[in-house]
Amino acid sequence: MSRPRPWVIVPGIWNSDAEHWQSVWQRECGDDAVRIAPASWGEPDPGDWRDAISRAVSSCAEPPVLVAHSLGVLAVADWLVADAAAVAGAAGPTVAGAFLVAPPDPAAPGFPAAASGFPAPRPIPAGTAAARVPTRLVVSDDDPYCTADRALAFAETMGAAVLRVGPLGHVNVASGVGAWPAGRELLGAFEQTL
Repeated sequence: MSRPRPWVIVPGIWNSDAEHWQSVWQRECGDDAVRIAPASWGEPDPGDWRDAISRAVSSCAEPPVLVAHSLGVLAVADWLVADAAAVAGAAGPTVAGAFLVAPPDPAAPGFPAAASGFPAPRPIPAGTAAARVPTRLVVSDDDPYCTADRALAFAETMGAAVLRVGPLGHVNVASGVGAWPAGRELLGAFEQTL
């Protein structure tokens, strides 16, 4: 299946295992997808993850679509704010779009203590190239790591369009979504708008 853009895969804490939909999609896409490679998978450092996203984006021949899950959503939100500051005045965004799935809530009791340095999404400065990055936030109605109301508030803060997918838990292996073909269709439809 061909896509109009390369992907940068941004997994959550501890990386996505082989059965996770991100890993399945990456295998199917081969060289058209690159995964971030932070040094701090188990004790995530926001600066390390920002740098890892920047390296992955820079390795792409054209602006990619960021495909993030869980803590990866917070990392992308943080990176977009930092990228907006770093490239203020640039003619265009460094990424084509952001497809963000199942954000965790840093204020929730189940949020991993090891990732406590990651903030909730903040507004991207208006008028910057990063503020023009089309963003979709995929929200599950029964995510144990973030209420739907809190996820909707994150989307509003980020200026992201919301894609509600019903009760899919944390949209991961434990949720039973497998390769998540419905998510692949959502991403494909999003890519057609870029």
